[in-house]
Amino acid sequence: MAGGVLVATAAGCSSDPPDPTPVVNALIHGITSGDFSDVPLANATPEEAGAAVEAIKGDLADLVTQIGSSQITETDENTREATIDIAWDFDSIDASDEAPTGPTSTSDPAGQFDWTYQTTATLHRDEGSELGWTVDWSPSLLHPQLIEGATLNLSRTQAQRADILGAGGEVIVTERPVYRVGIDKTRVDAALAPDSATALAEVVGVDPAGLAERVQGAGERAFVEAITLREADAAPLLDQIAAIEGAVAIEDTLALAPTREFARPVLGTVGEATAELVEESGGRIEAGDVVGLSGLQQQYDAVLGGTPGLTVELVPPEPSADATSSPSPTEGAEGESAEEPAEPEVLFEREAVAGTPLTTTLDIDLQSRAEGILADVEPASAIVAVQPSTGAVLAAASGPGGDGYSTATLGQYAPGSTFKVVTSLALLRAGLSADSVVECTPAATVDGRAFENYSDYPSGAIGEITLRQAVANSCNTAFINQNGVADQASLAQAAASLGLGVETATGAPSFLGSVPAEADGTAHAASMIGQGEVLASPLAMATVAASVAAGHTVAPMVVEQPLADPAPESTLTADEAAVLQDLMRAVVEEGSGEFLGDVPGDPVGAKTGTAEYGTESPPRTHAWMIATQGDLAVAVFVEDGESGSRTAGPLLEEFLRG
Repeated sequence: MAGGVLVATAAGCSSDPPDPTPVVNALIHGITSGDFSDVPLANATPEEAGAAVEAIKGDLADLVTQIGSSQITETDENTREATIDIAWDFDSIDASDEAPTGPTSTSDPAGQFDWTYQTTATLHRDEGSELGWTVDWSPSLLHPQLIEGATLNLSRTQAQRADILGAGGEVIVTERPVYRVGIDKTRVDAALAPDSATALAEVVGVDPAGLAERVQGAGERAFVEAITLREADAAPLLDQIAAIEGAVAIEDTLALAPTREFARPVLGTVGEATAELVEESGGRIEAGDVVGLSGLQQQYDAVLGGTPGLTVELVPPEPSADATSSPSPTEGAEGESAEEPAEPEVLFEREAVAGTPLTTTLDIDLQSRAEGILADVEPASAIVAVQPSTGAVLAAASGPGGDGYSTATLGQYAPGSTFKVVTSLALLRAGLSADSVVECTPAATVDGRAFENYSDYPSGAIGEITLRQAVANSCNTAFINQNGVADQASLAQAAASLGLGVETATGAPSFLGSVPAEADGTAHAASMIGQGEVLASPLAMATVAASVAAGHTVAPMVVEQPLADPAPESTLTADEAAVLQDLMRAVVEEGSGEFLGDVPGDPVGAKTGTAEYGTESPPRTHAWMIATQGDLAVAVFVEDGESGSRTAGPLLEEFLRG
């Protein structure tokens, strides 16, 4: 890619010869583009010059360059010398920058180029030329040290990848020892290599047929990697690996979290760049680079990966095959010695700049605790902990049942009765109080659809009860019967006040819920109890709990963003939050969360939730529970569970007890 305005100024030229500026400009265009068709060359055809430029530039051909002429001087009446300014922009390797415009000199005062220098072009008066001048072609037009057959070589050194940090600056992801395990085809007979691959695959737990096929198709000197193992995982297998002909375990390092599971769906992984990532990078990533492949590692790859080191070398031409020298101790039998090739010369070098650490809000202890609790939960599950005072996401754990998906931050599920905290806010704004009497009937019918309470709803809480009691015991019908008091728009507004359904820059891919602003009839009635079209992630429901605890709308944050826009003004008042805190305390003091009553520390507020889904009869159910304790808000979710209190509740209790 090339850019720049071609500029030439004449100094001390005779008035008789024509102006050489058009020839110099044509030459500059030729050097930049490789097209010399408009350049009157004295000693080469345009095709020869173009081919030479292409060969010389090599990997530098795609860089942004700017070439111009700072002066043309008179050597004698029939000769001119043009000083050519050449500038290379190596940042165009790392980003798809547009070519800069305007004249450039070797001083480059704006600092927009990395490598600048001057060359000299010689022009001869030639009346037979249409422009009156011809140019001496030489490789030195590209660089003053280039000679015939020499080329420029660009090499690249990947920068040190930066760490990912957690709360308090504690290191989460850093370079840790690993073993790259695979088949070295130089160490095994080609015919036996597939058998070795099959044996190795069985030892390290990868697909035997797939590895054997890759080994079979690789070059005769290839190393075919089967898997990269953490040091602790590899240690018990090293003897078995060594016993397989051609199998090797190469010591290396890789950016890794403390354990394989630690926040993996959020943090992501690193590894060798895929062809797709290389293509999409616009030149920033090259084949063989170790880059972020998913999660925050991929999202912030340019930050974490730093700036690669670059070296431009002048590679001398290959020595002539018939080169001879005077007799020496290294001569061959015929008195002829092989000429040693000259060493490449470094013309430009830029040191690699290490990446910048990325600071997350994750608390290593809380994240580890949450993952340990979920380790044996078979369905998709999550535990999210948010600090109400700051919005910091302290834990975002997704259980193994999610198969690597970030259930914690991206899951989209009906929140069930945990949404009654939102509905309660809408009812408060409609004029109700915690002591307002509501009807908890055995069933409630809206437009012909019957809604009922859960199967073991306490019979003593049927009838006229307070809103506090309706929340504490999670009476569905009490809220359904209020569907005419709070319309759908008020539900959506209440949800937004609690951080649900609000677009917030968390710094990581997140789903913070969706509450339709328009719905009526049975759809609106279902929304009153967190079903229908209402969706939330565990992160979204932890944010609801955090907003209640904080007394204002909380904006959750996974990655610290010092330059981020300030959080929008809260639409939740402290008085409203105080009532919601009281309602959530009632769940623990007299309702479905009584088992949390003796959790040590600050008093716990909570809300259970069970959401029906699917078409089975009886329907399958999501199990939810949210809680607050001091400066901590937690959401627990299990995709398939009996109920909030029986399935999610024990997990929440274990988390709070630590």
